[in-house]
Amino acid sequence: MKRIIMLADCQSFYASVEKAAHPEYADKPVAVAGDPARRSGIILAACPIAKKAGVSTAETLGEALGKCPELVVIRPRMQTYIDVSLMITEIYESFTDLVEPFSIDEQFLDVTGSLKYFGSPEAIAKQIQAKIMLATGVWSRVGIGDTKILAKTACDNFAKKNPEGIFVLPKAEVSEHLWPLPINKMFGVGGRMTNHFLRMGIHTIGELAQIPLGKFKQMLRARMGKNSDIHAELLWQTANGIDPSPVSPQTHRIAPKSVGHMMTLPRDYGTKKEIDTILLELTEEVCRDSRRKGYMGSVISVGCMCSPFDSPTGFSRQLTLPDPTNHTNTVYGAVRTLFYRFWNGLPVRRAGVALSGLVADDIYQVTLFENQEKMRALERATDAIKDRFGSAAIFRASSMTAAGQAKDRSAKIGGHYR
Repeated sequence: MKRIIMLADCQSFYASVEKAAHPEYADKPVAVAGDPARRSGIILAACPIAKKAGVSTAETLGEALGKCPELVVIRPRMQTYIDVSLMITEIYESFTDLVEPFSIDEQFLDVTGSLKYFGSPEAIAKQIQAKIMLATGVWSRVGIGDTKILAKTACDNFAKKNPEGIFVLPKAEVSEHLWPLPINKMFGVGGRMTNHFLRMGIHTIGELAQIPLGKFKQMLRARMGKNSDIHAELLWQTANGIDPSPVSPQTHRIAPKSVGHMMTLPRDYGTKKEIDTILLELTEEVCRDSRRKGYMGSVISVGCMCSPFDSPTGFSRQLTLPDPTNHTNTVYGAVRTLFYRFWNGLPVRRAGVALSGLVADDIYQVTLFENQEKMRALERATDAIKDRFGSAAIFRASSMTAAGQAKDRSAKIGGHYR
């Protein structure tokens, strides 16, 4: 039975949520951008009006204002965007239980079993668009295909340019619609890979698709090395619209390989006292996340980048503990040891801590010199307070110093304010 897969994408998601919340900005160029005072003045989303004025995502706020002086700039509210995304997910789930998040504003749907209840694929797409618009004020575009890769391609290259915001790309029409596109429009092909293809004489998706797989593997092997066969097959299948992977709600619920946090600092940190504060805060975040997810780890990873940004130095190193743990003080001791073993003494701009080699935390090694049950009970208590009242409800005294970032980070999600 032929599958009917959709990729639903929300147009300029963050900016659309803000325009829905601020009707007075309906006819104005709007962009969502980070906080320039903390080195994060980057455009995260721009509405269609702003894009027509030349504003693009990932450019600096200064560049955007230079192109569009009348731009309305709004600081991101990440928790709001997450809440709206979850609301949209519920709308998708009213049509099918096979919904797979791809990003905060894109999700795959397998509606193969839903056709007899809701009508044709196009009819379902229109119902989804109407429900999302009514509930959130956000316009969505829907790509439809036999596979996930075709649905994604249909959305990115055709539905977004279609006034109705819907495009169907069946496997039988790949040569008509997909193959004429330039190679950089193929999913999974960035600037570096595009340059490789151009040097190989491949300019369109169709030119890649029509090369015999064996020959293409030889071509890529000569360009990128003998271990590129798997990558070659994936690229060749993508060009031909082949993608047997199912839409799986469990895709992003697999056990993590590591738990880590990284922080870009608001200024250079040059003293051990300042650096210790940041390392402790990062360690606490990592260990708290590990406890929340039910894991302990035995491999500690520490990394940093030092000034200046245009010619940075730094390191990334690991060490293995005798036994797995998620106890903050134990991990912090290892983090400090590792950091100061490799730090070159230059001012620190960015630091990161991670815990890997994960195992379930329901069984742990008892030691003679520590009351581990008491330590675990204490950390469970502090975690419960933070879970109930917020991360800033309780933190260490060192985080109250000028170097501390815990209070500010508690108001953010993914580096942006809630």
